[in-house]
Amino acid sequence: MQLTGIHHLTAVSADAPGNHAFYVGLLGMRLVKRTVNQDDTSAYHLFYGDGVASPGSDITFFEWPVPRERRGTHSVIRTALRVSGEASIQWWAARFAEKGVAHEPPVIRDGRLTLDFEDPEGQRLSLIDDGGAGEAHPWDASPVPSEHQIRGLGPITASVPVLDPTDAVLTRVMEMRKARTYTLAGGTSVHVYEMGPGGPAAEYHVAVEPGLPEGRQGAGSVHHVAFRTPDQKDYQGWIDRLNQFRIPNSGAVDRYYFRSLYFREPNGILFEIATDGPGFDVDEPLESIGEKLALPPFLEPKRAEIEAGLKPLGA
Repeated sequence: MQLTGIHHLTAVSADAPGNHAFYVGLLGMRLVKRTVNQDDTSAYHLFYGDGVASPGSDITFFEWPVPRERRGTHSVIRTALRVSGEASIQWWAARFAEKGVAHEPPVIRDGRLTLDFEDPEGQRLSLIDDGGAGEAHPWDASPVPSEHQIRGLGPITASVPVLDPTDAVLTRVMEMRKARTYTLAGGTSVHVYEMGPGGPAAEYHVAVEPGLPEGRQGAGSVHHVAFRTPDQKDYQGWIDRLNQFRIPNSGAVDRYYFRSLYFREPNGILFEIATDGPGFDVDEPLESIGEKLALPPFLEPKRAEIEAGLKPLGA
């Protein structure tokens, strides 16, 4: 039983229309599911991914009317999105300059060409050159040429003040492998943990930053990071494993599009283990996913009430 990589990452936005315009219109990602937070139906839950809504390609957002985050430790601090090749990194640097997107010059970090940037709410993102490894599923309707499109998520970087408690959960409970350590420009050590086949789509990076204040969630912050498990059998195995270690957890949660299991690691970051299926095409055709508000069956009777409380997103 082994986690196979990053499943999705969920962040916070206070501006769903602006968020949609940036991730679809500028980054060229596909809106693969337009739905609501199942625990707070007043809030959109927007999923952006690749052309076929592959597990591991989704960055998702809850829309809440909250102020900006307070940056700090005990939090996920950067989300990487994978592209293929130096030419793509240079293409994106030119696009960001043209469109006025806050970004830094490309650098080599942990052996990979990396372009740091932020969305309009300060969400910290990077594009990394993944060397073209694995499958790619471009979206035909994207404003970005297929060869430069975002291929998926990973790695994800978190900040903690003390490594040992987090390391114990990652290695002993979640059975990740500690792969290497690298140092950021300011001297911060970052520890790399890998799952399954390894590589950027299956890495979780932990920066040790004891001198920072504790982060506070808000617009521009990350709510949780989800890791992939292939099927129902392994999913049940993870529930059993967390219980054996006496780690407080949500127990089984059916999100309709996948099954979820939530718990916090010792430094307070919310983790989810999620199944690859059934997938986002379980209730609408793949050709038209994301075009209309989709609701799981238990929320369908409240559709009129839910729709009345949501802002128009645009096309």
